[in-house]
Amino acid sequence: MSARRAERLVNLVICLLSTRQFLSAERIRTAVPGYLPEDGTVQGDEAFKRMFERDKSELRELGVPLETGRNGWGDTEDGYRIARRDYELPDIDLTADEAAAVGLAARLWQSAGLSQDAAGALQKLRAAGIDVDSHARAGIQPRVEATDPAFEACLDAVRAGQPIRFDYRRPRAAAPEGREVEPWGVVSWHGRWYLVGHDRRRDAVRCFRLSRIDGAVRRTGRAGSVTVPDGVDVTAIVADSVAPDDQVATVLIEPGRAQGLRRDATPTGVQGPAGEEFEVRYADADALAARLIGFGSGVVAVAPPEVREAVVRRLQRIATGPDAAARPAR
Repeated sequence: MSARRAERLVNLVICLLSTRQFLSAERIRTAVPGYLPEDGTVQGDEAFKRMFERDKSELRELGVPLETGRNGWGDTEDGYRIARRDYELPDIDLTADEAAAVGLAARLWQSAGLSQDAAGALQKLRAAGIDVDSHARAGIQPRVEATDPAFEACLDAVRAGQPIRFDYRRPRAAAPEGREVEPWGVVSWHGRWYLVGHDRRRDAVRCFRLSRIDGAVRRTGRAGSVTVPDGVDVTAIVADSVAPDDQVATVLIEPGRAQGLRRDATPTGVQGPAGEEFEVRYADADALAARLIGFGSGVVAVAPPEVREAVVRRLQRIATGPDAAARPAR
């Protein structure tokens, strides 16, 4: 479709939405920019009629509810209009989870081509009275994609059906241990990524958190040598293997911030100058710290000390990471 025709169709829709009465073709011809003005010739009238018929068909194919009718007994020809009730979208009613997901998606639209669309979408949602959390600071915001260094290598090994070797750091272990695994699948569970497969050295099915893989993942053996047993449910294996969230941390959340965290937390009823107090259940302090810093200054870890220390360690790594020197001083 040419730009000129697209502009004419937009003008036609605006015109027909702006009236409650049925507008005749002649009135539309004079009111909508893009149509040939009346010149008193038969050829000009025929050209307008063909153009208008094509435009009507185009609008109907696009799903625009174009109505045809007459305003009263005095009308001698049909007119056209678009009823707003049929054309406009219904009110948007998002649940808390859906609103949080929209806020997260908007934060992930970082390219210049999408930033304006994201801002416009959020503005419309807020105008409809929907609370959308979009305040996470750049650089420490939560991501949908995996950021664990081992993610890509493990996923490629699963696709290739090829065994892998890596060093794995167990919680509170003095040093990482070598593992040799036949990979079956990579699974996201409660915001963390896991590798599921057969551990050759232990001759058993094991589940490995990707964030605990230390160093490079090395392929061994030939591609296609790994066969996933029939009936294996890698998600169920992760669910059965991951320790339950049996510890409790206390955090402060600023008003209107961290909607994704609020829905998993329990309010204590304590309200202070730094925000509202919540309790969050967790199994691993480092994993919880990674989640908390994703909400930036909107969330403060209060207790226990192991969570506060894990948050500090991660923030220090961010501040001294490879990109720290390139960031301007403030």
